[in-house]
Amino acid sequence: MTRTIRLTIAGALLLALTGFAALGLAACGSSASTSTTAGAGQTATSTQTASIGDATGQAAATTASTSGGGTATAAATAPTGAASGDYTATETSYTSATKTITIQKVTTGSGNDTITYYVADIQLAAGATLQSAFASGSYGGRVQDTSTMAQANNAIVAINGDYYSSRDDGIIIRNGVVYRDVPTRTGLAIYKDGTMKVYDETTTTAADLLADGVWNTYSFGPGLLVDGQVASGLDTYEADANARHPIQGVNPRSGIGMIDSNHYVFVVVDGRSPGYSRGVTLTEFAQIFQQLGCTTAYNLDGGGSSTLYFMGNVVNDPSQQNGERAVSDILFVG
Repeated sequence: MTRTIRLTIAGALLLALTGFAALGLAACGSSASTSTTAGAGQTATSTQTASIGDATGQAAATTASTSGGGTATAAATAPTGAASGDYTATETSYTSATKTITIQKVTTGSGNDTITYYVADIQLAAGATLQSAFASGSYGGRVQDTSTMAQANNAIVAINGDYYSSRDDGIIIRNGVVYRDVPTRTGLAIYKDGTMKVYDETTTTAADLLADGVWNTYSFGPGLLVDGQVASGLDTYEADANARHPIQGVNPRSGIGMIDSNHYVFVVVDGRSPGYSRGVTLTEFAQIFQQLGCTTAYNLDGGGSSTLYFMGNVVNDPSQQNGERAVSDILFVG
């Protein structure tokens, strides 16, 4: 009897040790997934898988002087990143063989004159392009939050677009497809070769733009920089005649600039929040792009629409009381 008990105990110990080893092996190969549910009746799920032991990015705040005398601080809102086989991501950066993206928060001024804005610096390899997406997945679709569209399209970084559905004119080309050809205002043309240009819609057609290699157009404005210089007429421009929501004055802003071919910046300025950020005029907005070294820059839909998204999170603080404003389109890198 005694011998039988000893053998049973030994066997139990062996089984236990074997079980622990199996658990250890399983842990080394485990994966983590995250699911995000979007609003507006839509559900967008994103999953990130990383083996235990992968390098994990840590939240890091960096400070640098800006030409405007302010302080640039890296935003710490995106999920902690992890190195994987084809890219490396942290809370403020994304790097792969074809894309390098960094996020920076900039604050200037003080008191009620404080201005806070966010810059997404985007460098793409030749052949990679900026992309556009419509709300609810189709032209004319029901409006959605910028983050909802970004998640649905697996965007790394995204900014709200021109809210084309709030008007029935302008030239609208998205991802190489013409959706509207009613020349009206100052537009932005983004080319497949990685360049972009501010242009007068009334001097051309959608067909001519496609023939010239245009991939996306935006119809809001104004153009902020042309050949590196602040554009004229910024203090009188309106995107719409008899606009219900004039774009003049001090407001939250969204815009895109080009530093060089395939090197862009998305800029979102928060506003309507004294002590945190008052917003900026169009001329001040143009100067921000100029300080960033842009040669061309263009103003997109702003105000409560102004939203910058990066790696699963809204980076800025939209001025809408309940957060993001639902819009019709985004510009993004996926």
